[in-house]
Formats: sequence, C-alpha cells, structure tokens
Amino acid sequence: MSVEPLEIDTDPKAYLTLHELLDEPAADAALTDRELQVRAQTRDVVAREVAPRAAHLDTTHEFAHESVQALAAAGLCGLIFPEHLGGTADTNVAYAVAMEEITAGCAATSLVFMTQMHAAYPILLTGTDELQRRYIPGLLDGSLYGSLGITEPDAGSDVSSLTTTATPTDDGWSLTGQKTFITTGDRADVIICFATVDRSRGRDGITAFVVEGGWAGVGHGQPFHKMGMHGSSTAELFFDQVEIPRDNLLGTEGGGWSVVMSSVVKSRISAAAQGVGLARAAYARTLAALTRLHGSRLSDEHTFALADLRGRILQGRLLLQAVARQADTDPHITPGQIGVMKQSCTDLGFSASIEAARILGPYGDLADIGVERCLRDAKVTQIYDGTNEIQRLLIGRETTRAMKELA
Repeated sequence: MSVEPLEIDTDPKAYLTLHELLDEPAADAALTDRELQVRAQTRDVVAREVAPRAAHLDTTHEFAHESVQALAAAGLCGLIFPEHLGGTADTNVAYAVAMEEITAGCAATSLVFMTQMHAAYPILLTGTDELQRRYIPGLLDGSLYGSLGITEPDAGSDVSSLTTTATPTDDGWSLTGQKTFITTGDRADVIICFATVDRSRGRDGITAFVVEGGWAGVGHGQPFHKMGMHGSSTAELFFDQVEIPRDNLLGTEGGGWSVVMSSVVKSRISAAAQGVGLARAAYARTLAALTRLHGSRLSDEHTFALADLRGRILQGRLLLQAVARQADTDPHITPGQIGVMKQSCTDLGFSASIEAARILGPYGDLADIGVERCLRDAKVTQIYDGTNEIQRLLIGRETTRAMKELA
C-alpha cells in the first residue's frame, strides 16, 4: 500500500459514504428526528471543513480556527443554549451526537468546540441576564474564544484546594494567582475563573468569576508541547491583581463549588462523546486502510477483530446517548452516573485506538493512516474533566452508599 492520506481525508463524499455505512440502527432508534438532523448537518460540515484539515493541524500544531469557525457559522456551537442568546435550544443528546461527529473528523477541533460550550454554560447557569447577553453570543458565534480556569500547578481534581485568591475591594475583587493546563488559554477572550475568597473555608470559599482575557494583569502563557490534540492549544494563565467588577460574579460569593458540580455534567458528556468519536475514527480508518490493502475480502483474523470493535463502539454509543438523555430528563442525575459514562467511553476511545493500531500492524504506526493520531489524541480524554481514577472513586462511593442503604 502506498503511504498516502486516506481518501476519507481528502474526499468529503468518501468520508460521508464510509461514516453513513458505520451508523448503527440500534443506536439511531433512540434519536429523535431533530437529533438525527443535527447529526447529519454536523457530519456534512465535518466532511467538508473539518476532517480535511485534521492531519495538517496535527503536523503543524496550528490552532483549529478555520474548523471551529465553520462549525460556528453552521450554528452548531449553541446547541444547548436558548435561541435569544444565539443557540438552538437542542437536547444534550443532540450535543453528544454532534460532539461524536466532530471528534471522528478531528479530535483537536472538538476540544476547542467543547471548550466554547464549557465557558458559556456557567454563565448561562448562574450569570445575570446582562452577563449572558454580554458574553454568550460571542462564544457561540466564534467571535470570542473561551476558557475554563480551574486547574492550578498544585490543585487539579481537588478544586477545594485552589490557591488563586480573590480579595474583596470597594468595587469588586482583586484576583491573583496562576492556572495551568487551560484549553485555549493562550488566546482566551472570556475566562471562567474559579478562585478562593478564603482558603480556610475550603470548598465554601470557592467563587466563580467572568474574567476578560484582555484586562490589565491577565497574562497568557505560550502553548505547551503535547502528545496529542495538536490543533487545540493548552497554556498557563496568570492573574496579577486583576480588578474584577462586582457584576462579573457568577452566582454567589462562596458558591463556586456548586457552579463546578453543575457544569461537570456537560463537560463529561463532552469527553465521553470524544471517546466514542475517537473509537469510531480509529475503526473507520482501519476499515479504509484494510480495504486499500486487501480489497473487500478480509482475513478471518481481521474480520473477528473488527467485529469486536464494532460491538464495543455500539455499546459506548448507547451508553453515551442514554446518559445524555438522562441529563435531559433527570435533574438529580448523580456524579457517579455521569462518571460511568465518562470513564467507560474515554477508556473505549483509548483501547479501541490501541486495538486498531494492532490490527494494522506496521501500517498502524503511519501518520498518513491516522490511527496513531487517534491513539495520541485519546489519551488525554482519560485525564481531563476529572481523571478516570476520580470517576472510579465517585462511582465506588455511590456503590458503597447504596450498599449501606441495603444493610
């Protein structure tokens, strides 16, 4: 086989044909007509505007600006937001299937795409009407880039140990501290920053603010060099006595923990959808490469391995859609229920990519085939939005509580 990019990377028609063949009626039966419409629209934009750029972005580490702008121009960045703010008021399921489609075409683009939602959603959840009108439309139309400022050099999964401090002033707060591993942090126009107003209060001191990236005292670090997700930048943020107006408070002082916990439902749907999308991308690329190598007659070894992958991907897709549907209908969905989805689906993305590389043998290592890119991109999904070890902890705690109730 000549070492050239697969046809699905360069020919939108070939991309659409292959991915339509991979649709599973068992999963599609649970989708509404509108959700199927969102998927078809997203897949079309991805085939034309996103997938053809993916390999270039991975090689050059250029930011996926054009790809994200194409998604925004199609109205896809506001799926779960109300129409008066520029959204389309769709379901979490519609968002999940769109995320899966974008990730299948370019995982790095999907990371920028979901970060726009992650920045806008806390404002929708707890911001005043004025804050919503000021920031959300720009995040949805792509004229503003957003970041979520939680992780610090010594505080990751334990949000209650944040050291970035917001000190009260006559007009609001003065913000000082540092954030790290911040997606789109190098160019963020809108930052949802979590800081403590009193470290002795633990999580009860955590407070959320909207900070503009161009304000005096805000510093943006250079993007980190990473294993994967090269079209999405990750950087440090620095705050040196940044003056935050009182109106830019999200929720209440000391209420930032509840903002975090309310937001993780959406962010973990995003990561889970990435896991399923990456598994599907690895599977699709393996099929395309094997077809180029052997035509339509595959060995029993390949057929059996692909059958196993197909079943696992269908299971992941059904879990993703079921929990997203639960998030649409159940206001009391628990961290453990969300954690089962996030952990299982992101583990699927990584393990399926490993298996796809194994099936292809030496071809699985070639950049032009793209399976090794799926493998590199998939690893970080197991780490961000709450590591999968944290997800197992949350799941285990719920199981323990249930056992105590039975005792």
